[in-house]
Amino acid sequence: MSADQGGGKRLSLLGSTGSIGEQTLDVVRAFPERFSVGALAAGTQVEKLAAQVREFRPDLVSVGSEAGRKELAERLGAGAPEIVVGAAGLVSVAEHESDLVVAGLVGAVGLAPTLAAIRAGRDVALANKEVLVMAGALVLREVKAKGVTLFPVDSEHSAIFQALADNRPSDIARIVLTASGGPFRTWPAERIRTASVAEALAHPNWDMGKKISIDSATLTNKGLEVIEARWLFDVGPDQIGVVVHPQSIVHSLVEYRDGSVIAQMGLPDMRVPIALALSHPERLPLGLPPLDLPALAKLDFEEPDLERFPSLGLAFDALRGGEAAPAVFNAANECSVAAFLAGEIPFPAIADTNARVLMRFLDESSGAVGSLEEVLEADAWARREAAAVLGASHRQERSTA
Repeated sequence: MSADQGGGKRLSLLGSTGSIGEQTLDVVRAFPERFSVGALAAGTQVEKLAAQVREFRPDLVSVGSEAGRKELAERLGAGAPEIVVGAAGLVSVAEHESDLVVAGLVGAVGLAPTLAAIRAGRDVALANKEVLVMAGALVLREVKAKGVTLFPVDSEHSAIFQALADNRPSDIARIVLTASGGPFRTWPAERIRTASVAEALAHPNWDMGKKISIDSATLTNKGLEVIEARWLFDVGPDQIGVVVHPQSIVHSLVEYRDGSVIAQMGLPDMRVPIALALSHPERLPLGLPPLDLPALAKLDFEEPDLERFPSLGLAFDALRGGEAAPAVFNAANECSVAAFLAGEIPFPAIADTNARVLMRFLDESSGAVGSLEEVLEADAWARREAAAVLGASHRQERSTA
C-alpha cells in the first residue's frame, strides 16, 4: 500500500472514470479511514484518470491503449505507479491484491476481468450488469466454487438484496423491478419514432453514461436487469416482474408467498447502493437529505408498454431462450445503441435490430454455456449479425432517400 493512502478496506476499481467509478471514489473520499484504492482501470479519459491517480495513489493503473499509457506516464512523471494496458490490463487490476473489486465497466468488456476477480478469490461489487446477462450461469458457478460474494450495486438489485434480508428464498413469490420509464414514458409512438439522440439521453431522474441512458430510453436497461436478477437471486423468469414508477423512489420490491410486499425506498442517488456494497453489512452516514414523503404527495405505478418499448419483452425472450441467448441480445443491443448514438439509425431501429438478431439466434441455436470462450463466440456471432442488419438498414434508407 502506498504510504499516502488511508487504511481500511482495499479496493480495485474497474471503470474509475465512468459514472459508477466517480461516485465510488466520492464515497472513498468521504471515508478515507474506511477505504483505500489499490488499483484503478479506465479507458480513454486519461486526464481524469491522472487526477484520480494523484489523489488516491494506487499501486496499479490500467488504460485502454498504449498511447494512453504514454500520455498517463507523461502526466504523472516520476511518481507514476505501474501502468498496464488494454484487456490484459483490466484483468491485472481485477486480480490485484484487494478486499473488494468494484466492477463499474459498461458492456461486454467487463466480463473477462470480473471473472478474473472471482477466480482470484475477490469479492465483487457488481455494477456491470452485462457480466451476468452474458454469462450468469458460468459466473455463479465460479462464485460458488471460490466462495466469494457478489454485492449488487444497481439500485434495483441493491433494493431487492435489502428487501430479502434474512428471509428464506423458498418464501419468495416474485421480485418486482421498478423502472422510471425513461424520457419517453408519456410520448406517443409516432413521436418516439423521430426521437433525437439528445432527447433520448435526457433521463428525468438519473445521471448516467450515454449507453445506459439510451438503454433506459428503450427500457432495454430494465430488460438487462431482469436477466441479471434471475442469476443474482436464483429466481425463474415467471417470478420477475417490472413496473414503471416515474418518481424513482421505490427502487424495487419483493413479494412473499403470504402476500407481504417489502420495498426499499430512497432518493435516486447511486451513492447509496454503492456505499452499501462497499461497507455491508454496515451502513455509512452519507449526509444525504432525508426522504420527505409528504412533499412527494403520491407515488405512481404503471404497467410497462411493450408495444412502444419492445426491447423489454425481448429480454424475457432471451432469458427463456437458453444460457447463450442473453449474450446475443446484449451484443446486438450494444451495436444498435452505438449506431444510434453515431446518428446512423433512427431510435426504433435499436429494438428492431435487437429483435432480428435474437430471433435468428433462437431459430438456430440454444443451450448451455460451458466456458468463457463459448460466451464470447455467441457475442461475436451477434455482433457480426447486427452489423449485417444495420448495414442492410443503411442501404435501404439510401435507396429510398
